[in-house]
Amino acid sequence: MTSDRWTGLKPRTRQDYDKVMDYLREKIGTRDVKALTRADVIGAQKANAHRTRFANYIPQMLVVLCEHAIDLGWIQNNPAKGVRALKTPVERQREHLPWPDWAVEKFRTEASELCRLIFEIGVGSVQRPSDWLRFTWGDYDGDMLRLRQGKTDKPLILPCTSALKAALEQAKLALGATPIAARPILTQPNGNPMTYFYMAKVMRKERLRLGLEAYDLHALRYRSIKELAWAGCDDDEIAAYSGHATKAMIAKYAGEARQEMRARQAREKRQ
Repeated sequence: MTSDRWTGLKPRTRQDYDKVMDYLREKIGTRDVKALTRADVIGAQKANAHRTRFANYIPQMLVVLCEHAIDLGWIQNNPAKGVRALKTPVERQREHLPWPDWAVEKFRTEASELCRLIFEIGVGSVQRPSDWLRFTWGDYDGDMLRLRQGKTDKPLILPCTSALKAALEQAKLALGATPIAARPILTQPNGNPMTYFYMAKVMRKERLRLGLEAYDLHALRYRSIKELAWAGCDDDEIAAYSGHATKAMIAKYAGEARQEMRARQAREKRQ
């Protein structure tokens, strides 16, 4: 990650590869690269077939890592090269479903404390899941969160919702002492910084337990945008929160919320 193979990547590519690197560190981080076979690469890809995009990034990342290992003289051939990409099943070629009111209420009422904290950071910050992990206690001043987005490198000041402030204050209280500024807000139970792979795993487990598997992490950002639209925010106000560079996605999800509001208003007039 200190080589130009990594530093020369575009920020968005690094952001996508970061998630795979977390996964690879956990699965094979201490193993000898000489033992890696093509069958191992395909096996890891197939083990993640339920999330096709992520699964296809595994051989891509391993190609890069093995090329680096060749340069270091550790191996002679690249076992990850030429592994075919998986195709996304037709039934999974669908968009993220924004969380409905009943799902939000159920999660807030029944989810574990850690998962509720992740949830409130997601809904309250209006950011991408990978950016939730970037927040440190030094970014929180009791009312606002500061962030430099990983995808766009855009600096943002994000006023916290009351629910997010309550979750942050509860998390701070649970630490038993004032947290150091550099400490990530989201950490694993052992105190280590939370990785994307770990966060996705614990949230998926909780959503399955609560019967909310249809609503994923990315859909929390869409829920946030709809909430802002329901509150009467225009596209510029929403973009100030979300950090979107273009308004296409804002128009889509805010448009759904506005159509619903207008239809409800029309029903009242009709009745």
